[in-house]
Amino acid sequence: MTDKTIQFSIKDDSDAEMRKILGEVYTALKEKGYNPISQIVGYLLSEDPTYITTHNNARSLIRKVDRDELMQALVKNFLDK
Repeated sequence: MTDKTIQFSIKDDSDAEMRKILGEVYTALKEKGYNPISQIVGYLLSEDPTYITTHNNARSLIRKVDRDELMQALVKNFLDK
């Protein structure tokens, strides 16, 4: 038995889920012949779900992610902070 406290972070789970969803959306957009980066940026800037294909349920998936949290995670990861 260990005497250490295990730390649980919901944020880590949230980031992992956002990463998984974003990857699935990226793949669906690529499969349909779109530029995934441009389409995802269009969605993030406008919050218009029509930027995201319905292929493989991508549009429904991206709407499960809080847009502000996703942008915050992207900026944080870009800056490595």
